[in-house]
Amino acid sequence: MQASAYPDTARRRLLLGASAAAAGTLFSGLARAEDAYPSRAVTVTVPYAPGGQGDVFARILGERLGSKLKQTFVVENRPGASGSLGSRLVVRATPDGYHLLMGQTGEMVVNPFVMPNLGYDPQKDFMPVALVGDSPLVLAVPAASPHGDIKALIEAARAKPDAISYASSGTATPGHLAAAAMSLATKARMVHVPYKGAGQAMADLLGSHVDCFFSSASAAMPHISSGKLRVLAVSTPQRVPALRDVPTVAESVAPGFTFSLWGGFFAPAHTPQPVVDLLNREINAILADPAIRQRFEADGTTVRQNSSAEFAAFVRTEAGKYQQLVKATGVRAEG
Repeated sequence: MQASAYPDTARRRLLLGASAAAAGTLFSGLARAEDAYPSRAVTVTVPYAPGGQGDVFARILGERLGSKLKQTFVVENRPGASGSLGSRLVVRATPDGYHLLMGQTGEMVVNPFVMPNLGYDPQKDFMPVALVGDSPLVLAVPAASPHGDIKALIEAARAKPDAISYASSGTATPGHLAAAAMSLATKARMVHVPYKGAGQAMADLLGSHVDCFFSSASAAMPHISSGKLRVLAVSTPQRVPALRDVPTVAESVAPGFTFSLWGGFFAPAHTPQPVVDLLNREINAILADPAIRQRFEADGTTVRQNSSAEFAAFVRTEAGKYQQLVKATGVRAEG
């Protein structure tokens, strides 16, 4: 009996040793894979049509990341469902660092409170990688608009309810929420005209098919510089250095009014932390480049260094703020 026990013990030791060796090989293989990241093209999904702030962020950072990491960062626009369609695609992707989302205010902290069947939980299904920028919304009108300032626009809307129209890049997007909140605060009833993306909304604003549009500063600035648009107000509590003479909504017609539009990189949950850390370091290094910083700040965008943990805390705070705003305005997504 005792003699036969030794072979069993030896076999158990052999199996344990083999298992440990296999585990070691697996983990060392994963470590090598992470060390070699990226070894192929990386897809960055922008869940809106081309032309908006997130698209600008993704293309500028994607090009620089590609140069630094020696791989192509492919930007894909997947618009639909106020940013949720593209977000769901990234949630379902393999969490290996090769599928990233340029997540923005709408799909990350607004949609959970306006869309009952969102299909993902931003707080659980994504890993924040790095915040790229935070910018005001600008209340823009065509250059030929009869409304010389925001007070004139509000007075016109009060005098003739539903005569003034405002565009948005989609129902329940931050621009829609901002306009709805302003309308509520000023008791000025206006007509909402939603579009499938900022590009379409901007095109119709330039063509004077709508009266105004709470646009991202980055998307509107080229048209402001060319004289095709005028800005009546900015959505942040303080004035923007790039638009020093433009008042805030809060100081003009709605005390306490504050909205901003931010964008940053997100990865699917369970993406290896070393990959997230690598991307965070590289993105922060790019944002520290004076040329990049100047490019963003010229559009009114605030750029700041941040860790992935700091970005996650920022997203949680924003979610709490927008939950209250959605309740106050009563905005709900279509469908």
